[in-house]
Amino acid sequence: MSKTSTGNFFEDYTVGQILTHAVPRTISGGERAVYTALYPTRFALYSSDEFARACGLPESPIEDLAAFHVVFGKSVPDVSLNAVANLGYAEGRFLKPVYAGDTLVTTSEVIGLKQNSSGKTGVVWVRSTGRNQHGEVVLEYVRWVMVRKRDHNAPAPETVIPDLKTELAATDLAIPEGLDFGDYNFDLAGENHRWGDYETGEKIDHVDGVTIEEAEHMLATRLWQNTAKVHFDATNRPDGKRLIYGGHVISMARALSFNGLANAQMIVGINAGAHANPCFAGDTVRAWSEVLDKAEISDSIGALRLRLVAVKGSASGFPLRSEDGKYAPEVLLDLDYWCLIPR
Repeated sequence: MSKTSTGNFFEDYTVGQILTHAVPRTISGGERAVYTALYPTRFALYSSDEFARACGLPESPIEDLAAFHVVFGKSVPDVSLNAVANLGYAEGRFLKPVYAGDTLVTTSEVIGLKQNSSGKTGVVWVRSTGRNQHGEVVLEYVRWVMVRKRDHNAPAPETVIPDLKTELAATDLAIPEGLDFGDYNFDLAGENHRWGDYETGEKIDHVDGVTIEEAEHMLATRLWQNTAKVHFDATNRPDGKRLIYGGHVISMARALSFNGLANAQMIVGINAGAHANPCFAGDTVRAWSEVLDKAEISDSIGALRLRLVAVKGSASGFPLRSEDGKYAPEVLLDLDYWCLIPR
């Protein structure tokens, strides 16, 4: 009997199945340091304990996306080890900040299945949940993945496509206990733009770009214990290239958005997301944002619903879709999310 695992294939999933993912991960200050080394992130709430305390938190949490990567990485061996592509996200809710010393575990429930017409692959929908050592949910989200079949002749399961929200309402957002931007220091944060300075429909070119390095993206993917073969094994793709983990692109774009959105301090919801085109080492990533909506949360806190678009090369003019309605070839990421910002 083999002691090794080849991972799950499409025919191994059933709707309602609960997957308990190995291995628990205790967070340390090292995650913050390496995250900062990998991405040009400078958001003050995640850089300074004193800044975080002035905003009502006990200390500086790790970046929301770092917590997302840890929770996501746990699920890869069971959900997407044999994936062709990670197709999208929905109903992402960041429910509690994650601090150094917290231990995260992840479980996923299979909530949808649909075999593709080729009979060689199928789409699996899962709702993944990350909990801390107290059993408290810190993060939950839905993603759907195209997964290979082991046996092309295996019968197709009954098609179940989950009914997902196209967007989270402001009332769906969880605000961290104690968070208060009443004494927010705009000088230390790096920009003076507050909630009222942004208008729905406004687009922001974040100007800067970063060229993806082979070693850095593999280091990042290992940091999150993501074991997907396409990120490491160059023989796994016909073109002999390692595919960049989509989360690496998300974090890169989010870090680049600091220039113009330095006070968008906390991600609290993900409405939708798509990895529009593959990213490879050598690609230069740039980003732009569009303000989709605004909401009042409290006297000191507002929420912005933002579209964050990552593009490769020297693309300009806020590219998104071509005339045929498909994503433009230079677009890497289209992420729709809610964040908190001082009013």
